[in-house]
Amino acid sequence: MGHGGHASAASWAMAVRATLHCLTGCAVGEILGMTIGTARLWGNVPTMVLAIALAFVFGYSLTLFAVMGLVDNAVVALTPGAMEAQLSDGLFWYALLGGFAVAFVITTPVNK
Repeated sequence: MGHGGHASAASWAMAVRATLHCLTGCAVGEILGMTIGTARLWGNVPTMVLAIALAFVFGYSLTLFAVMGLVDNAVVALTPGAMEAQLSDGLFWYALLGGFAVAFVITTPVNK
């Protein structure tokens, strides 16, 4: 507790650590979901639903928000051609991993 009975504010280092935990869980779930959906030739919507659900489960299991999963999926969805890319295409992986980078930048201040 801080002075006057108020909880201390989280430090930036703590926010970064918390965000990295969430990113790790979301990345595992997201990659797994996108890989399963793409390998099974599912459409965009079922693949993204699976990826978001798994990102939430894995991310939440590491104790934080599903916001990261929504942000990185939005980046993939908004990257031209990424949703049609196959596992062997660099665009598939660049959009997916780039989405995680954007999500990290957006969610670190939220975690702070």
